[in-house]
Amino acid sequence: MGMVAPAIPRASRQALAQWLAWLPIIAGLMVLYLPSFLDLFRTIWATDEQKHGPIVLSVACWLAWRNWPNMWLASHGQQTSTWGWPIFIVGLLLYIIGRSQDILLFEVGSIIWLLVAILLLTRGTAALKAQWFALFFMLFMIPLPGALVDALTMPMKTAVSFVAEHILFSAGYPIARSGVVLQIGQYKLLVADACAGLHTLFTLEALGLLYLNIIRSDSLLRNVTLAILIVPISFTANVIRVMVLTLITYTSGTKRGKASCMPLPAWSCS
Repeated sequence: MGMVAPAIPRASRQALAQWLAWLPIIAGLMVLYLPSFLDLFRTIWATDEQKHGPIVLSVACWLAWRNWPNMWLASHGQQTSTWGWPIFIVGLLLYIIGRSQDILLFEVGSIIWLLVAILLLTRGTAALKAQWFALFFMLFMIPLPGALVDALTMPMKTAVSFVAEHILFSAGYPIARSGVVLQIGQYKLLVADACAGLHTLFTLEALGLLYLNIIRSDSLLRNVTLAILIVPISFTANVIRVMVLTLITYTSGTKRGKASCMPLPAWSCS
């Protein structure tokens, strides 16, 4: 008698059918964005300020995979939305412009528009609601325009320098400030862009929102409070960092002050 192949469970067949249906979509997205991601890994994602980019992308993919069964169940039998077509066109135009003109804000950001459009066209609004946080989390991997970074960095550096100066002066140290330059004793220290904490703030905000999404607390007040508190926590951490480096330089000299930055190049001050 011949061997009879074991029957595949119905749930496994359904899961396999789901993934097979999405294979052409995944292949199309890879054709579009694999060159873009390879360029990012060789350029901006290789810098200390933007090393969180691939981490955010990986976490967003994990969130989408984690919510996949709930998305499929919630969208079962739901009508698709024709709003996906104009959103798809906008996303495709953003990709074309961003890729051809080297505008990372458009090129990387277009993937969110295209994913929103694909969900609406294939599974409807219920699927989009199920995957909204994964798509929102991708915002943190989009490189900010240089002009916006410069506009935000200078006020943040000035504020960090101002607070650090006043605290150390109140503690009795001979310190003065001119713009973002701190002079303590015979030493002058320039508060560099890294000490402004802009990228640190974005990274901490992303981690905080990820934590809130995973624990899924029902308290809206608690969630909003924790999300808001990340801003002063990040600012305080940068003030403490500048104060510590300033005191190390004052007590041990410039070589020791610079050496203290070496283990954390993304946080260094010059």
